[in-house]
Amino acid sequence: MANKFLYPQNSATRQVVDLSGMWKFAFDFESEGDAKDYKNGIPEGIMLPVPASFADFFTEKQYKEYTGDFWYETSFYADGAWADRDVDIRFYAAAHVAEVYFNGEKVAYHHGGFLPFTVNINKLLKYGEPNRIVVKLNNELSHTTLPCGEFKTLKNGRKLTTPYFDFFNYAGLIRPVKLVITPKNSIVDITVNHRTEGTTAYTDYTVETVGKGEIQVEVFDENRQKVACVTGNSGTVEIKNAHLWQPRNAYLYTFEFTLTKNDTVYDKYSLDIGIRTVKVEGNRILINGSPVYFKGFGKHEDSAVSGRGFNLPFIKLDFELMKWIGANSFRTSHYPYSEEIYQLADREGFLVIDELPAVGMLVSTRNAVDAATAAKIKPFFEEEIVQTVTLKNHLNTLEECIQRDKNHASVVAWSLLNEPDTTGSEKAVNYFKTLFDRCAELDVQKRPRSFAHIIASQPDKCMCTHLTDFVMLNRYYGWYLLSGYEIEDGFKRLDEELSKWDKTGKPVMFTEYGTDALQGLTRLPAIQWTENYQEEFLEGYHKVFDKHACVMGEQIWNFADFQTTEGILRVDGNKKGIFTRERNPKSTAFNLKKRWDSLPTDYKGNK
Repeated sequence: MANKFLYPQNSATRQVVDLSGMWKFAFDFESEGDAKDYKNGIPEGIMLPVPASFADFFTEKQYKEYTGDFWYETSFYADGAWADRDVDIRFYAAAHVAEVYFNGEKVAYHHGGFLPFTVNINKLLKYGEPNRIVVKLNNELSHTTLPCGEFKTLKNGRKLTTPYFDFFNYAGLIRPVKLVITPKNSIVDITVNHRTEGTTAYTDYTVETVGKGEIQVEVFDENRQKVACVTGNSGTVEIKNAHLWQPRNAYLYTFEFTLTKNDTVYDKYSLDIGIRTVKVEGNRILINGSPVYFKGFGKHEDSAVSGRGFNLPFIKLDFELMKWIGANSFRTSHYPYSEEIYQLADREGFLVIDELPAVGMLVSTRNAVDAATAAKIKPFFEEEIVQTVTLKNHLNTLEECIQRDKNHASVVAWSLLNEPDTTGSEKAVNYFKTLFDRCAELDVQKRPRSFAHIIASQPDKCMCTHLTDFVMLNRYYGWYLLSGYEIEDGFKRLDEELSKWDKTGKPVMFTEYGTDALQGLTRLPAIQWTENYQEEFLEGYHKVFDKHACVMGEQIWNFADFQTTEGILRVDGNKKGIFTRERNPKSTAFNLKKRWDSLPTDYKGNK
């Protein structure tokens, strides 16, 4: 298998070695790294931490805003015990395009900065001397990258990134890099799917292996009592009186997969699995056959200093704050998150809309405004390169995302694009259909599929809504348009639009709505950018939501303030957070907590 997506774990048969730490780092302003043989070692460089984004470690603008090639290097010694095992390097995420050199040889190329890839190094591994890893990365944006954008060259020769999205283009080795040592005969992939009949649960499974052998599956409950045992590389596990995984009431079984041959154990791998079903019925999404009202946020992997870098303390804190405020869901806007976030969502019972990094498919360097005001722009999907190269990259990313996240109980829906141009060209339809069909083929659990609609994507104008299983709306009436003294007209416009969506019969999820608010800023009467304006905005939206049966979820933009490209519309980033970037609550958080604590899980489920 070219790429191994199972999350690395230490066990009696497996070993994981963390290569995190200080790596040698160099910018390549003149694009001379290839000619100067950086693959065999960076001649001059500084030390930077991995995992992390590089931008916020510097005080000079040319480094913080750097666009182009840049290089990382580290080395390690191999254990002699690995000689008869498979040794892979696993990059949990390398943003955005990576070339990997091991002991001077190119061993991998990967496009896409938010999903893992592995490199087998058996043939090049040295014992008794250092092994060198060199990674060449590039963070330039184009119409073929995910996310999308462009860059331009300034008069001083430096490149400037101009994204088609409203968050900072953080890059680097943003997640861990680890060595994964496994047996030659090993388990390389597991797929599960669930169904229930009364109180009995059935989990269909398939295990892919390297080398011959037989799989035994043992299932343990949370008290470590064995509840099932079957054999075979594929089959069905039956669990009587099963505890189902429920929103904010998670239950995880431990499935232990053992690969044996002639009574010899070659490999073991365990998965914590929540048993749950998901489907769309009428204007509701059902979890285990019951309607669920989604309460939560769009989020970002974003924190000071480390940027988009892997940050376990913030991951833990974010979940505690979401539990405190009464949320039960979030969207991984606008890219797949670190795997540890999904694992914690499984354990805490959060519903996740898993989103691909297909953001910026709208030709605009002021996307936040143009997307909300439905400005006339050049159709994105008319370009031939989009229909070929971009689509190929998009499909590959889709496959990687589903392969990585398919077994998570928390992942209950896929978002295949964020705010794309769906009204400018008929060519968008074939592009979208290819994506949606492929998603259905890949996902054995057949989770609902959708994309986040910009304001131009109205029910009578969007060419692609018919492909969705539910509707995701990003709406900013009262902020980017009809704002300030016109806010009441904004609420009326929202009400009118939802009356049209009601008629489609599809579930509607609000995946973005909100206003910028500076913590501590208040005025009477409320004005834009104040905390009390943010409160009035949300109260007005929620009154409209409560009127319409089609609305089955509300995910506010955003959970916390986050960094963006600088500009006159942003004061050190986007301030739409209910919490600050440091995760302190704004006044809105306390009113929101009252609302969400009062709404039952099946709110509006019988309408």
